[in-house]
Amino acid sequence: MPKTKYIYNPRLLSYEKLTATTKTRFLKFLSFMASGLVFAAIVIFIAFSFFDSPKERMQKRENEQYKLQLQIMNDRLDNILVLIDDMQDRDDNIYRVIFEAEPIQSSVRKAGYGGIDRYAKLDGYKNSEIIIETAKKIDRITSQLYVQSKSFDEVFELAKNKEKMMVCIPAIQPIEKGKGRIVSGFGMRFHPILKYRRMHTGIDISAPRGTPIYATANGVIKSAGWKGTYGKAVVIDHGYGYQTLYGHMNEIIVKRNKKVKRGEIIGYIGSSGLSKAPHIHYEVIKNNKKINPVNFFYNDFTPAEFEKVLELASRDNQVLS
Repeated sequence: MPKTKYIYNPRLLSYEKLTATTKTRFLKFLSFMASGLVFAAIVIFIAFSFFDSPKERMQKRENEQYKLQLQIMNDRLDNILVLIDDMQDRDDNIYRVIFEAEPIQSSVRKAGYGGIDRYAKLDGYKNSEIIIETAKKIDRITSQLYVQSKSFDEVFELAKNKEKMMVCIPAIQPIEKGKGRIVSGFGMRFHPILKYRRMHTGIDISAPRGTPIYATANGVIKSAGWKGTYGKAVVIDHGYGYQTLYGHMNEIIVKRNKKVKRGEIIGYIGSSGLSKAPHIHYEVIKNNKKINPVNFFYNDFTPAEFEKVLELASRDNQVLS
């Protein structure tokens, strides 16, 4: 029960009972409500600023768990990338070497995925950095696996055609074993007619005029006739990037576009063109680049004989053409 209040009246020299008006009561109520609201606002501010609600605590625990799972996922993606790198290395240096296929260029394997704004929608969040990094790794793996899948498709087709490919790769001497002698190999050599050292892009095997010359692998005659300083020459296209050239022949017995098999006679030893004596000048061309032919004589020799052939071909002596 509210206490009764009195006010002193100096004129009457007595106390009079104080009666509150409606306005006074209303203003007092408003003051009380304002104080309550201010206090409530302060309490709410402190609560939301320094204390978490049960729902917020639960959300924070979930966010931390998501962040942890993203980190674990990133570690697993790193392991997958290591495995992919190993797979690519074996593909380039084992599988594709076995089947005489060119390795896939690094720029193709490491090609980008998407545009520069691909990850913009993932930016602006608390954990944007790890989310974007995860997305980039997933895209990188997707891109590299696609390239690797295409490579394995190609290797699979090469494996199916392995037997066909092997008979199209040069593997024997262009003349019968024991019928000639290697006089000059691949590399810088002195030319007896031009009288200066120059690159000798094949191998010279001397033999009597009229000695048969054989195709060293299956293929199609690309050209047969006079070929500048090579004299009478034959070029065979074996496919798979391989070609062979047979120069300074005395007689050609094949014609252009004719299919030939390994061991088939294509002509006879001579000394036509820029040549000093009867011999066969033999070249192997892989992807339009001339390479050392002696490395393709493995079908004709034992390992010991092949070592001797390599030694003869490496001597820095005078060429015959």
